[in-house]
Amino acid sequence: MTNSHTNNIVYAPVTLDFVTVSVEFCSFLESGKVSNRNEWMLTVLRMLPLLYVKATMLPSVEIIDDDFPETFVSEQDYIRVSNQISSMMGEDNVYLDVFIEDMKYSDRPISSFISEDIADIYQDIRNFVSVYQYGLEETMTSALHICTENFRSYWGQKLVNVLRALHSLVYKIEDDNNFDDYNGEEENLWD
Repeated sequence: MTNSHTNNIVYAPVTLDFVTVSVEFCSFLESGKVSNRNEWMLTVLRMLPLLYVKATMLPSVEIIDDDFPETFVSEQDYIRVSNQISSMMGEDNVYLDVFIEDMKYSDRPISSFISEDIADIYQDIRNFVSVYQYGLEETMTSALHICTENFRSYWGQKLVNVLRALHSLVYKIEDDNNFDDYNGEEENLWD
């Protein structure tokens, strides 16, 4: 790397770590190569915390101009990702969300969708990663700023919400399997 690269935040190790995890996340969602729903949920359940941790480590980035990078994820891309996840999740796609602004004014639970939340995260991450592929430092800085701000104000909360929903589904399934193995005899824990 040249000296200008060493001092630029777009090439900092924390930024490149985030780029790496982001590329893996997008590639996984775009590949469509999943043998079954449980495998998909476990993979996403492992990727989301990494994405969250790496995003929390990103520094605030100041941008000089309001020249925003182009967006790469089309409405069709978003719908494709969302529909694939929705189809795979079936009736488990819906979960109750208590961490949204409208909940303050509601006396009923508000439903969210795993597919939409993950597609929202994907859209922002894919736009960010796509800008990085061109290697234009000014545009990369703007993309990093936008992605960091959107994480803090929008998709970071969606990530932890959908993580909670997926955790519940994955470990409910395991608990159900363990329950099926239970033979009905009481175990004495103190013997």
